Amino acid sequence: MISVQEALRRCLALAHPTGTETLPLRRAFGRVMAAPATAQITQPPFAASAMDGYAVGRVASAGDSFDVIGEAGAGHAYQGILAATQAVRIFTGAPLPAGAVSVVIQEEIARDGDRITLRTAAAEGDNIRPRGQDFVQGQTLSPRQLRPNDLALLAAMNVAEVCVHRRPVVALMASGDELVMPGETPGPDQIIASNTFALAAMVEAAGGEARVLPIARDTEASLRTVFALTEGADLIVTIGGASVGDHDLVGKVASDLGLDRAFWQIAMRPGKPLMAGKVLGIPMLGLPGNPVSAIVCGHLFMVPLLKAMQALPPEPTVLRARLGADVAANGPRDHYMRARLGVEAGQPTITAFARQDSALLTILTEANALLIRPKDDGPRAAGEIVDYIAL
Repeated sequence: MISVQEALRRCLALAHPTGTETLPLRRAFGRVMAAPATAQITQPPFAASAMDGYAVGRVASAGDSFDVIGEAGAGHAYQGILAATQAVRIFTGAPLPAGAVSVVIQEEIARDGDRITLRTAAAEGDNIRPRGQDFVQGQTLSPRQLRPNDLALLAAMNVAEVCVHRRPVVALMASGDELVMPGETPGPDQIIASNTFALAAMVEAAGGEARVLPIARDTEASLRTVFALTEGADLIVTIGGASVGDHDLVGKVASDLGLDRAFWQIAMRPGKPLMAGKVLGIPMLGLPGNPVSAIVCGHLFMVPLLKAMQALPPEPTVLRARLGADVAANGPRDHYMRARLGVEAGQPTITAFARQDSALLTILTEANALLIRPKDDGPRAAGEIVDYIAL
């Protein structure tokens, strides 16, 4: 068995960036930019008022008066030029009139007809947004996974389309005679195929496109048929059938199809019978069939693979928290314990669930973190600082 770190290194070595595509901005949320975007305009494109008030033609003191000669609104510039004794009524976002040196907010003005008197001094540049204060034409936005704020900036830069990495296509392939789909009536010796739905959602949350294949039965012929449906995928994820039982045929059939195996079995709990390699020219990850094992391995290996394919930092972020309850000594494998992360006395605190069986989806549903127990680690007392991964 190899370590989790070595297994992740070998998994990431299988990943290759997907191609690129150009999308309209409206469809680019969550996608990963493949190249910098360049501002086509300067923002603001003119000096603009930051407040509702009056643009005045000179620096002034409290008590000074000005003649109001016009009005400027957003999208409606005042076309004249201010003399030193003149002012223009102006609204937020409106272009600053030529000759104006300051904007006095309306609350600091006394107006009598077309004459205003300042209640406070007006310094040069007050309440004015200079041209190019946000960005200038030719400035670039570096590649990133696009958030709502990024889309707003790209739109303001007059960028209508963005070049992004193509979504990695993941072929999800559950196997086993015991499986039926949700909504079907299981036989007395069958269970519902649940892992596929969690893994498909994880693929999509990581920016990929999930392709759920038919359940492969425990025959070489059925497995070969479903493997044939993976054509065009960027990653094949098998679920179950990767262990050493007489009916665990995924590894054998994959080998017959030319599997170039990167590893099989890792020193971790849950998820020891994990397999990775390349088959039919496509990277492959063989997950265990137990629900918790499959989902935990999905977080630790599948999601990083998808991130690497989109040129994102792939490694899971390891955080630290105070242990909320004692934990016993760990054995010879890294243990990723389902845990609840909270806050106590203003500090992040993590507490492992008492039950850690790899078939318990109810516990996994309650968990929001994985407490990392290194192999051969001794007992830990409440209050000690430990590592975890957020779920």
